[in-house]
Amino acid sequence: MSRRDQIRMTEDEVREYFDQQKVINVASIGPNGRPHLTPLWYYPYESGVATWTYATSQKAKNLQRLPEATVLLEDGDSYEKLRGISMEADVQLVEDTAEVTRMGITLMQRYAGAKPGDPVPDQLRSFIEGQAPKRIGLVFRPTKLVSWDHTKLGGSY
Repeated sequence: MSRRDQIRMTEDEVREYFDQQKVINVASIGPNGRPHLTPLWYYPYESGVATWTYATSQKAKNLQRLPEATVLLEDGDSYEKLRGISMEADVQLVEDTAEVTRMGITLMQRYAGAKPGDPVPDQLRSFIEGQAPKRIGLVFRPTKLVSWDHTKLGGSY
């Protein structure tokens, strides 16, 4: 078995990793043809991830022009602890304010430590409803996914 095969995550491990991590790095193509890289909070969605951003942001403009991105999640502070996922993705831009509101609530509840189905505090709902008209939702659907988990090597190289 190749080293690559040894460190590849299973589908269940990929889902668990999406659940555990907190920040994605999203690369889109800027107007000058160069990669534009930005960190974003996210939540797991279907087989990929979703988030929101300001509709006037550079990443939003890039993704409106070319709705494709590369997304990276990674952690580990030494070689034997490196884990991560890189995915090429088609990007769905969500402009419906009610859906963007739902996405914003899902995102903020996740980072507040709430569980799915927990009640949404009125103050949070009010804040998100005020933000949603200025934002768009982004849904990243993987077309190619590569994963690695060096902990599976047991400290060997």
